[in-house]
Amino acid sequence: MKDLQSILDGIHPLKEEYLKQAKLRLDSLTKPRESLGKLESIAQKYSAIKEDLNPSINRKVIFTFAGDHGVVEEGVSAFPKGVTIQMVLNMLAGGAAVNVLARNVGAKVVVVDIGVDHDFEPAEGLVIKKIGYGTKNLSTGPAMTRDEALRSIKVGVDLADEYSKEGMDIIGTGEMGIGNTTPSSAILSVLSGLSARGVTGRGTGIDDRALQKKVDVIERGIRLNQPDPQDPIDVLAKVGGFEIGGIAGLIIGGAFHRIPVVVDGFISTAGAMIAVALWPTINEYLFFSHLSSEAGHIKMLERLGHEPILDLGMRLGEGTGAAMAISVIEAAVKVMTEMATFESAGVDKDL
Repeated sequence: MKDLQSILDGIHPLKEEYLKQAKLRLDSLTKPRESLGKLESIAQKYSAIKEDLNPSINRKVIFTFAGDHGVVEEGVSAFPKGVTIQMVLNMLAGGAAVNVLARNVGAKVVVVDIGVDHDFEPAEGLVIKKIGYGTKNLSTGPAMTRDEALRSIKVGVDLADEYSKEGMDIIGTGEMGIGNTTPSSAILSVLSGLSARGVTGRGTGIDDRALQKKVDVIERGIRLNQPDPQDPIDVLAKVGGFEIGGIAGLIIGGAFHRIPVVVDGFISTAGAMIAVALWPTINEYLFFSHLSSEAGHIKMLERLGHEPILDLGMRLGEGTGAAMAISVIEAAVKVMTEMATFESAGVDKDL
């Protein structure tokens, strides 16, 4: 890939002409103006990202980045890290929730081993881009080196580049990694200035005692590592995760290639925060699929200035929310491109 800064430099704001023309098209359809609510703004944004007033969504892919976390040894998760391996195998067998929901919308699922503490055999649907066998324990030192953080971002950028050549119309993010709500909460705390207590939730369902331990671990990790909130790579390196870096890179690459990116839940939004902190214009290229019930997610969305497409009380991750939202985005685009106009239908616009 090009160096990261040259890629960021190539990401420009959405063109006003496409936003205006898409709005005119939507206002010409046989309906009261803006009566389809968010569907109209979704279609308008999709059209502007693609720079196409007659877009379609045919090729869809969800990337589920998988990685382990050294901080799990602190007892911050209800499940052992071995579940990461088991769930990756389940995804490759087509049995996970993301597989079911992706099949429902006709999206391909690509599982990316970016940092699982296991060597997988080559398999269909698996991309092995391992940065390491899990991150280090962020409460006792940096989660990774700066070089590892940059390499994790490169994995995502390269995947976006590869799939852009296949003509992907939309990309969804997803993740799998036991313990990954801890680094995600840490990233939010550092980048927002909010307290760890105010942004940390129960993840896979920990009890009150474990939740307090999780908050203590995050506070200790931030205090020890002193991540610089003005340096997103430093934040990722010191308290992040390989899969979070991969998602940030995928988002960057998607924006560079003008491919709309549908961000999943809490962990994926942590990746989005890293990407947007690196280059704020990226925020214009993102759709946020749903509101996770994880405590800090609404704080992330507020900071990024986005409303989620859906609010279904989901908190699974994997890319499940992205799959659901892709269905809504596709419906919005079809309304814009397939619905009759007042003129074509012979309907009096003044009625």
